[in-house]
Amino acid sequence: MSTASKKRKPTRPDAALQPNKKAKVAPVEKGKGKAKESDADAQFQVVQASLVVSVPPMFASSPHAGVQEMLDSMIMRYIPALRGVVLAHSNLSFLKQTAAITADCPFLVCNIQFDATVWSPRVRMRLVGKINLCSPDHVSLLLHRTFNVSIPRHHIPTDEWEFEHAPPEPDADPEDEADAEAEAESEERAAGRWVHKITGKGLGGKDGYLEFVVIGLTVANEMLSLVGSIQYDPFSAEHVAVQAKGKTAAAVVVEAVSESESESNAE
Repeated sequence: MSTASKKRKPTRPDAALQPNKKAKVAPVEKGKGKAKESDADAQFQVVQASLVVSVPPMFASSPHAGVQEMLDSMIMRYIPALRGVVLAHSNLSFLKQTAAITADCPFLVCNIQFDATVWSPRVRMRLVGKINLCSPDHVSLLLHRTFNVSIPRHHIPTDEWEFEHAPPEPDADPEDEADAEAEAESEERAAGRWVHKITGKGLGGKDGYLEFVVIGLTVANEMLSLVGSIQYDPFSAEHVAVQAKGKTAAAVVVEAVSESESESNAE
């Protein structure tokens, strides 16, 4: 094969192939007569998306491969147009048999359509995560072993739960493999744990799974994390007043929603 026929892949395919910001997203219709989905099922959705993409000239002979590469670069990223984190894509098709070239720009402008499986949690959803860290000011969880959830202190019922600091661990022999594993596990619990004031049981039970209500979404570096609550009424004015002293931007958004709802209920 001659050197002229070789193709070079771009260093950042997602930079060369950018979806149009005005993407049309429509949920894929499901069969009629089915029972209403639970929150655990509703957080995963298959949406049918239509995008306008610019294919670099290196993919002129195979625009399908170029678009596939762009869609692959969206995996595990939060895409605002799809309102969730893309987990997989399928059924790619071109809406037109021809592509447009504008002026002297060599990029092929194509209209595409595909099905995207997205993780799309919403505020007020009730989900279950596994505790991986406890501290006096928050509880951290992992959802589906992948996504981060933070429950701030003011969203833990402190009249029922209190933080118990862990006792200091004895020094272990670094050459002992078993001790090394135990030390790694103890580091996760070094801060302590939240326990019930009456029963003394740890938050989350023996297996560490905890049910919470989503009160906020945080997007940073195209990664989505959740803010949760285990209060009996997460959106009450009492918790809003505590949040107003300030923590995260996501919490402030929830406060604004809660206050407007409280005012409308009062009217």
